[in-house]
Amino acid sequence: MPASLNADKTKSALRTTAVLSAQTLVVLLMAYVLLWVMGRAWSVIWPLVIALLITTLTWPIARFLRNRWNWKPALAAGVVTVLFLVIMAGVLVVIIVPVANQSGELADGVVNGIQQVREWASGPPLNFGDDDISQTFDTVVAELQSRASSIVNYTLTGLNTVVSGVVTTVLALFLMFFFLKDGPRFLPWLGRQLPGRLATDVPTVMSRSWDTLGAFVRSQAFVGLLDAVFIGLGLWIVGVPLVLPLAVLTFITAFIPIVGALFAGFVAVLIALVTQGWVDALIVLAIIVAVQQLEGNVFQPMVQSRGLGLHAAVVLLAVTLGGGLAGIIGSLLAVPVAALISVVYRYIREQLSDEPPPPEPEPGPDHPTDPAPDGEQPSMV
Repeated sequence: MPASLNADKTKSALRTTAVLSAQTLVVLLMAYVLLWVMGRAWSVIWPLVIALLITTLTWPIARFLRNRWNWKPALAAGVVTVLFLVIMAGVLVVIIVPVANQSGELADGVVNGIQQVREWASGPPLNFGDDDISQTFDTVVAELQSRASSIVNYTLTGLNTVVSGVVTTVLALFLMFFFLKDGPRFLPWLGRQLPGRLATDVPTVMSRSWDTLGAFVRSQAFVGLLDAVFIGLGLWIVGVPLVLPLAVLTFITAFIPIVGALFAGFVAVLIALVTQGWVDALIVLAIIVAVQQLEGNVFQPMVQSRGLGLHAAVVLLAVTLGGGLAGIIGSLLAVPVAALISVVYRYIREQLSDEPPPPEPEPGPDHPTDPAPDGEQPSMV
């Protein structure tokens, strides 16, 4: 005979389930409102995110200048900002100048490639004659003319995107300067503005989040360097021209997961096709696919999981989820956002646990404990 259910236990279980469900709905509603507010303020949040990522990459240099050479914060921040701009300009020169020098060779390769495609299309199994090719060309031209208004709209949209990108870059550079100049004074100032234990909790979480963000940027730079070295070596062995610009492009686009790798790989294969032919282009494609698979499934999850305290599977799932929700930007921010959520979760668990929390790191330039002088406020606030 089956045992009967206990009425009191059943009511208690249902009550507990109802309470948990209501609490979960409240948390999800709060998250939805937060995401909605972030979407409305994205024109400000996006430059802020870029500035923080760049600052984590350049802060060690500014810290060295301030601690070893006793430079003033404004001077160190200005020098590092100018140095960053010079490096970015140098990267553009490394990419653009060799391409301009070999533009004639590339143009000849494109013409030869089109001629080869035409000869291939005229043979079996397609057997396209000159009349067929001319008719196809006329059809394409007529289609483009019929969609002229759409093309103009797409062009204007692209121009707006370029202008928005320039404004975002300029704003991010100004924010980077202020972060480098006044960043170490921000947490002490914030602690003095918050009441109760928030004065301790919020600065601690933000300090750990800063360390985690720095680990993400360094790991991504390391993974991008591996991609650039292996792909550049493969291109050099095959004999593809513009090896250095392609390697630099691979390193830069590595900071944009998935799409960046596809773009850099497409450019490399295209150059190999127009200069070396189909065989070398297929070899380059195989090299890029092999390196990207090794990087995406081995190097990146291992490096990021070790530096960010996340399991490799969590990294892969975070990138997939971020890309599905917000496209390229979601893929770029998925891993650091997951890492920051992990930081907050671990801190809350420490506060709710009976075990003593781990010791805090020794105070240093990244985590100053001395408050800023009275009346001196961080200019970023």
